[in-house]
This record gives sequence, C-alpha cells and structure tokens, in this order.
Amino acid sequence: MKRPRSATFSKDIASIANPAIMSTSVEQIKERLGIVDVVSSYIHLTKAGSSYKATCPFHNEKTPSFFVSPARNSFYCFGCQKGGDIFSFVQEFEGLDFVGALRVLASRAGVELKRVDPKVQSQFARLYLLLEKATRFFEEQLEKNSEARAYLAVRGLTPDTVRAWRLGFAPNEWRRLLEHLEKEGFKPEEMEKVGLVKRKGLETFPRSSGKMREGVVPLTTPHSPPLKGGEARYYDAFRGRVMFPIRDGAGRVIGFSGRILPKLDDGTLGKYINSPETVLFNKSETLHGFDKAKLAIRQKDAAILVEGQMDLTLAHQAGYENTVASSGTALTERQLQKLKRLSENLLLAFDSDSAGLRASERAIRLALSFGMNVKVIALKEKDPAELIQREPKEWKRVVSEAKHVIDFLLDALLASAKESRERALAIEKQLLPLARLLPSSVEQSHFLKVIAERSGLREESLWEAFKKLSPASERFGLASEKRANLGEAKNPMGKHSSAVARRVFATLLHSEERKEQAVFERLAGELARIFGKDEFEKRRSEHAALREPLLAEAEALYGDATPSVREEAELLRHLEEEELAAKLQAVMDKLAQSERAQDKQESEKLLREAKSLSERLAALKSVRFSH
Repeated sequence: MKRPRSATFSKDIASIANPAIMSTSVEQIKERLGIVDVVSSYIHLTKAGSSYKATCPFHNEKTPSFFVSPARNSFYCFGCQKGGDIFSFVQEFEGLDFVGALRVLASRAGVELKRVDPKVQSQFARLYLLLEKATRFFEEQLEKNSEARAYLAVRGLTPDTVRAWRLGFAPNEWRRLLEHLEKEGFKPEEMEKVGLVKRKGLETFPRSSGKMREGVVPLTTPHSPPLKGGEARYYDAFRGRVMFPIRDGAGRVIGFSGRILPKLDDGTLGKYINSPETVLFNKSETLHGFDKAKLAIRQKDAAILVEGQMDLTLAHQAGYENTVASSGTALTERQLQKLKRLSENLLLAFDSDSAGLRASERAIRLALSFGMNVKVIALKEKDPAELIQREPKEWKRVVSEAKHVIDFLLDALLASAKESRERALAIEKQLLPLARLLPSSVEQSHFLKVIAERSGLREESLWEAFKKLSPASERFGLASEKRANLGEAKNPMGKHSSAVARRVFATLLHSEERKEQAVFERLAGELARIFGKDEFEKRRSEHAALREPLLAEAEALYGDATPSVREEAELLRHLEEEELAAKLQAVMDKLAQSERAQDKQESEKLLREAKSLSERLAALKSVRFSH
C-alpha cells in the first residue's frame, strides 16, 4: 500500500502540527532553499535562457522537456505534466508524503521542526513515532547484551558503524518490547499494524517438538499462560535477534530486519526475518540503505546492489557508500526506477551461492530491460560481507574490475564449456537473449562482434540467431526504441504530436511570432523535407490550433532568446528518427501480413524497403551517438 501523497494527506497535516507552525516552517525552508539548488542536487541541469532544463526524472525521454524556473521557484515537465515547488519535487522523487519531504528539506535548510504532542498526531505520524520508540528500545538492549555486541564485533562492524546505522537487539523474551511500548502509551493493535507484534487467538500456543535449551525461549513453548475466553494474546515478533532498522528515503524507520544470534540458531527459526508489508513498509518499493546511499550514487554515478544487511553495512563502513541492498527480496521495477533516477550504472554483488545466482539472473534481465548499464562484481567468497571483512583490498579490486554482464558471462561460459557445440548452444540460450535486452543497436552490434571474436563463431550466424529471438517488428531495433520510451506520457494533442514534434512546432511558432524569418524558413524547409510538403502543411495546421500552449512551451524553452543551431539540429534529428521508426514499423507490419499470405514478391519488396529505412535510421543514430 502506498503512503498518501500530498493531495490526500492534506487532511492529516492539521493534526500533525499547528497550522501556523507548519506555515512558518515551510516559508523558512523556501527562503533558504532555491528550486535550482534542490533539483540540481538530484539531477543535472543546464541553462536554458532564464530557466534550466533537463531530461525528466519522472518519465523516460530523449529530448529534455523538464524545466526549472528560478523566477517562479517551480518546475514543470511538458512531457508528463508533473510540476510544483521544492516540496512537490522531493515528494515525487523520493516517494514521500508531504511530512516526509518537509523533514528532508528542513534538515537540509537547518530549520528546526517543533515537536508535536503525540495526542494530536495523525495515524501515520503516530506509527512513525511508534517505530522510532522501538528502534530506541532495541538500541538500549544492545548496550546491555554483551553477546550481541560480540557477534557484531566478530562480523567486523565498528562501534561507530553500529551507532550510525542504529543497530539494536531484540531480547529473547515473549513480551519485552510489547510491555515497554505499552508503557509509552501505544496499543498492541498499533504495534501489530507495523509488524512489531503478532497475535494468537483463542487457541493456546502449540508445544515445541524440540528440546528446550538453557537460556533459549523457543518460538513455540509449553509454558504459555492459558487464555481467557475471547482474549487475544500478543507477543513480540522479533526475539533473540540483532536488529537492523529499515528506513525510507527520508531516513524514517518503517520496519526491521532481524538476524538470529548464532547461539540461538537451531536451523528452524530462519537466519533473517523481516517486517511484513505494512501501511508504511512496501517491500517492492524499498531499497535498504537508500537514504544513506542516494547522494553517493549521484556523486559516483553508479549504484552497487548487494543482498544482505551485513553486506550493506560493511560496504558502507569500507567507504562504498553508494551501496544498497535488496535484503533477500526479488529486485522490482519500482526499485530500479529509484536507482535509474540517480544513475544508469548498476554493479551487482550478489552471493555466490545458488540462491544469489538466481537472484542476480533476474536482476540482470530486469535492469537491462530498463536500459541500465549492468556490471557484475566477481566474488570468490560466498558473500560481499565475508570478502570485505577478510580481504578489504581484494574487495576494492573486484569492484574496480567489475565487468559488463555479457563480458562476465562470456568469460564464465568459455571457461566451463570446452566442446564447441556445447559452447555455441550456451551462447545462443544464455548470451543472445541478454544482448537483445540492450538499450541500443550500437551496443548490440558491439557485443555480438565481441562474442564472435572470442568464441570463434561466425558473426553472421550469431546475427541470424539473434534476429530469430524477436518478432519481425523488432528485427531492426524497434524493440530498443520502445523500451527507451517506456513511461512516456500519453499525448493529449493527438497521434501526430509526440513530445519531439510538439517541441519542433512550438519552436516554429515561436520564430514566427518573433518575426525571426531566417529561423522560420530554415525550420519549415527541414520539416517539409522530413514529412513531405503536403504532410508538413497538414501537421502545421493541426498544431496551429494549439497555438497558445505551444507558445507557452516555447517561452519556457527559450525565453527571449532563440534556439542555438546545435539545439535546433538535435531536435530535428530526433524528429527524423521518430518518423523513420514509425515508417519502419508500418512496413514491418505489412511484411508480417505478406509473409502470412505467402506473397513472396511483396515480401521481398517490403524487406528491401525495411532494410533501406533501417539503414537510414542507423545512420542518424550513429550521428547522435558520436556527439
């Protein structure tokens, strides 16, 4: 369940804080933080007249449609229509509610937010406070438990790291945490909502099938007190475990991951258990350590993904602060979206056991389909934590020598498959499907050539097998184009008005309005060449009906200036790519129909046309990639 956004959360704001105090805090933050400073700390901005522009972080696009106005202290994207102030941006980018964004920006601006009476807090604010109280309790218990501290020391964690990550300990007792939180004024029902306690109903606890050991409270015990009729029995969900807080993007605790102490691990309890899904904790959206890693990911332009909490904590301790963890859950699209907003470079460092390899395979496929540059960190040890602890220099080396996933898998395949036929089959089944997921035809060509050179297979044969992996409409790189445009907003201006086309016609109208005849004639001539004269006039007429919004867009783009020759050329090149891709798609659809009809003559004609369009499209792309 998603946390409420600002629109739906507004009713709760008044109950979280005094309106006057809230208003004052917001004003203070806005006075100290400009929109450009905030946005540029997340994404790269370039000057565009009196404004700034960038590719939108909220949807995939080729040409920048995201603009930041210092004068209005706001942002707006003409592609997906998202806009607002610094609070709206942080909410959207971090996936936070208004209060979460307020806390992030208040901390950055040095504005102190006054504490609020718990009695008047909203449900969500109260649950956040409850988890904060639980975190403090676990921290206090760790200070009292020498065995838990010794375990962390043996794993290589320093006291400073333990404090920085707020690690704790859950006593090996049934109701210790529950009773503590009840004294703090919280109800068991509230604790259950955030996964801190569990409930047993009318039945008594079943007896343990195993023998009790000294000092160990089993998950099921014969010594549970009998329940009265209709009574619900609550008990602590975490017992005898080192506790790792799970935080959201604002650094607020939203759940926990608990590691059983080795002394209590009899093989039946699960080495790690995590909080369940709650109103605050959405597993598919949460990346462990993201709050601490996001700045380093932007600065280093790369994210390291590990599996476990210990891997994550030790990586940060070793100076690799751009590390996040999936913590045993499968990588999701929402998690990748968070990472891609910060960097397109992803380094995978999953455990070398079978479970880790399976997780890495899925993560690789998903990340490649998102257009990310995926590398693999080769591990000799079972997991990163062991390597970092035992051989920190070796960890530094393997990170620096991380290989592109296809290079990595090719190395492994060539080392294991000695017989040529076995090697060829493995390449076809394992490597070519991954190459198909690469975001550009240039990359695909590069790796097919590398595979051919290193394996001894004919490049032509690889291309034949590669083409068979896709339907006809994807043979000439259209699949990559479609993946690159995933998330593009639906265009309200009609089928002939993509974001690129709108931009071009907005520029044309802008030059006409400002009586810049040379710019107008140059653009009109290029558009007539790309579309054909009749089609150009038709589309010009369609866009003329949208004169006012298009002029507003051009004003945001250029202000009182005119586009540079380079900007103009890039825009036209993207438009021509778009048109050629659309024509190629139409031809390929016809080709598929003619093949089904077994019309050999028509199929050959369409195939020649498709190849011609494909070559023109490739030529345009090569120009773009060379710049």
